[in-house]
Amino acid sequence: MTDTLLQSRRNALRCMAFGGAGTLFVLAGGVLTPVELAVAAQDSTAVKKLGKPLFVQISDTHIGFNKEANPDVNGTLKQSIALVNAMPDQPALIIHTGDITHLSKAAEFDTAQQLLGQLKTTELHTVPGEHDVTDPEVKEYFSRFGKASGNKGYYSFNHAGVHFIALVNVLQFKPGGLGTLGAEQLAWVASDLKGRSSSTPIVVFAHMPLWTIHEPWGWGTGDADQLIAALRRFGSVTVLNGHIHQIVQKVEGQITFHTARSTAYPQPAPGVGNGPGPLKVPADELSRMLGISTAMLVKHPRSLVLADATLG
Repeated sequence: MTDTLLQSRRNALRCMAFGGAGTLFVLAGGVLTPVELAVAAQDSTAVKKLGKPLFVQISDTHIGFNKEANPDVNGTLKQSIALVNAMPDQPALIIHTGDITHLSKAAEFDTAQQLLGQLKTTELHTVPGEHDVTDPEVKEYFSRFGKASGNKGYYSFNHAGVHFIALVNVLQFKPGGLGTLGAEQLAWVASDLKGRSSSTPIVVFAHMPLWTIHEPWGWGTGDADQLIAALRRFGSVTVLNGHIHQIVQKVEGQITFHTARSTAYPQPAPGVGNGPGPLKVPADELSRMLGISTAMLVKHPRSLVLADATLG
């Protein structure tokens, strides 16, 4: 590791400790190296060499929420959309990792679709969060976003040499309980991966974390180990989740786990306080706790770079 990279790593870790405007995460050979965005901005040529943005992750928009933690979730989603639309190189895809709405109401989904329709990127991929499937017949989400999955909630697609797998782990959700994939979906994943080259970059996305972050709060997926076992032979795997409204990361071999910030409101750190839920912070701090994530595809070695950005 060069002195410059070591210094960038130290600066980035310092930035992470004190908040900052976001961090660029370079994944190569299974090692995730943080680079402070402020440092990266000083060398735009080096950043451009990383590649063009492949996709942006948006999560936990909670349209319909209007409590004290953020009485204007429409407004903060609009800020997020403006941030994406202002990117010099537009991403090819948008991935929404669930909780599009807060109460699964038709009007909430209508508003969400109207707002998300303002994104310049036309290809939107979603998975449901537990807040998206609380209507009695569980039809509002699927009537709008179910076509890609044949109303199953899980599906896969390829883009730019990357294989994407969208999973649903909230249909058996119970408050405080872990997410569940289920035998049928796990069997489908095994079949979907069969015959694929181990050099194929894989991106898996679901709403609830696919690793156990804090079991007492239900921040994990009970049968995720079976999924991870099927992914271990691949050289570059990125697992994206939402649900906990904050960035938590882990690298396990060649697999990088990353949960995203919400665009609606923050939640407490794992195990801090009485439990999960909307966290009220001073108004001038809220925008620094909300944001989006961007992924770029690196050609040599073929892997993903993740960059997190806040709204303020």
